[in-house]
Amino acid sequence: MAEERAQRRLAAIMAADVVGYSRLIELDERGTLAALKERRKEILEPLVRQHQGRIVKVMGDGVLVEFASAVNAVTCAVEFQRRMAAANKGLAEGRQILLRVGINLGDVVVEGGDLYGNGVIVAVRLQGIAGPGEVCVSGNVYDQVKRRLDCGFEELGLQTIKNVTEPVAVYRVESSAMWEHQGSGENAPLPLPIKPSIAVLPFTNMSNDPEQEVFVDGLTEDLITDLSRTSGLFVIASNSSFAYKGRHVDVRRIARELGVRYVLEGSARRAAGRVRINAQLIDAIEGDHLWAERFDRNLEDIFAVQDEVTAKIVEALAGRLTAAPARNRPTNLKAYDLCVRARALGLQTASAAREAIFLLRRAIALDPDYAEARRLLALNLWLSWEFWDQATDPNRASAIAEAQKAVALDPNDAGNRWVLGIILGHERRWAESDAEFDAALKLDPNHADAWAMRADLIVMNGRPADAIEHVRKALRLNPHPPGWYYWMLGQAQYAIRDYASAVQTLRRPETYRATSRRLLAASLAQLGRLEEARTEAQLFMMNNPNFTIRQWSASQPFRDEDLRRHFVKGYRMAGLPE
Repeated sequence: MAEERAQRRLAAIMAADVVGYSRLIELDERGTLAALKERRKEILEPLVRQHQGRIVKVMGDGVLVEFASAVNAVTCAVEFQRRMAAANKGLAEGRQILLRVGINLGDVVVEGGDLYGNGVIVAVRLQGIAGPGEVCVSGNVYDQVKRRLDCGFEELGLQTIKNVTEPVAVYRVESSAMWEHQGSGENAPLPLPIKPSIAVLPFTNMSNDPEQEVFVDGLTEDLITDLSRTSGLFVIASNSSFAYKGRHVDVRRIARELGVRYVLEGSARRAAGRVRINAQLIDAIEGDHLWAERFDRNLEDIFAVQDEVTAKIVEALAGRLTAAPARNRPTNLKAYDLCVRARALGLQTASAAREAIFLLRRAIALDPDYAEARRLLALNLWLSWEFWDQATDPNRASAIAEAQKAVALDPNDAGNRWVLGIILGHERRWAESDAEFDAALKLDPNHADAWAMRADLIVMNGRPADAIEHVRKALRLNPHPPGWYYWMLGQAQYAIRDYASAVQTLRRPETYRATSRRLLAASLAQLGRLEEARTEAQLFMMNNPNFTIRQWSASQPFRDEDLRRHFVKGYRMAGLPE
């Protein structure tokens, strides 16, 4: 009799659930249930009928739908997300109903109108992988729809699914497919990474002394660096976290803008030789507090506290992962304070570099084995002669020596590796440079600065399309980046001859008044906008009076001579001095 009741068939299964359902119910039970009922009636049911599907069951915050066609299932899911997003327009952020959707094509068991089996299990697990407003599909579905639907897919790789023997290939529908109703898709939320993703917000300075602000900011930056080195996590870079400093923004909004699920916030007080740190880890999607703790220690124990906080966060998010090798720590707190002050000065202006060099030399005098101080000194010395009209000697040789010393002191710090990598690259020691960048990104795949800076050398190697991808990865890790990221992107766009995009990038306020202005001038010249190009060239020369095309060309480590000539041509067309 059981054989007669149970049947098997191939079906495309769509599983969807509401993000943060318990929070919505707690906030407004009656209103939430009424809104869900209305959206099922007005959005879901008509779409399922239109695409020849069948609603198998509705469970409070979720729904299971069966389709005979994978194409119909994906088309229905994408339109479902579009209409749900449209229905959320005008609602307060805490009242919006966001869905996660998973779709699988597989064998199911049909019994009494309900569905069972691996085909259903995988769909439900894919729903859990999807972020708010997203659709994730299995490899079986992707194979059926990839040439039949006008939407892109992002490959997330093989994923282990609980209670399923073989790993499952997972793809995410590109967010633009769900956000076309907004035009360009510029405001679409960033898709969640497959790894546990976190942003560490700037800790609040609870000391009465405003001068301790620098110390508290340094604490935040160090926590970000330590978390970033855990390969099982996706960690937003400090520049983007600090974009929210001093702003009262709901953590759910911050998480959505940065494309992460988890947010760490906290406070610190430093006084009378002691430090007190409060930290709490929040699931910004579900609205849950995962972990909170207070640390009250001697100031000399600050780095041990940083390690302890990092370990607790990693365990809360990803279980017990393999710990990254220990970083070189300063032995002198005054040296640490000086180095933290210098961090904020680099890669800005010539005067900022001079101030950073002064602070870092003082830090090294106090603590000669402080690797980070030597690395930052090397970077600022290199920038001074390479970009900011300072003397080549002795800055060039000193930059190499300090960068090598930093790596020797701490070969496990990705920052030390990429700084040596960029300096060696500009010395045309390309194999050594590549090895340093490879080591940096192996040590810390979340290191946005390393991804962005490597783009400079990849352009010189004649691979501007690859360089653009490197900057894109950097921008995902650092959505509010320092201006030089756009310099690297604009340089790659010029190299690939996408001059209109280069102009748009290089006119962004983050980078417009920097040395990158010469690239803007060249891009405008290539577009035939010669009057604008010459104006930008003149403005560039006001701050770089010693620049000549010949000297610049001789100093740049091009491995592609045709590309060198292409840059020189643009500078000449813009009227820069020979």
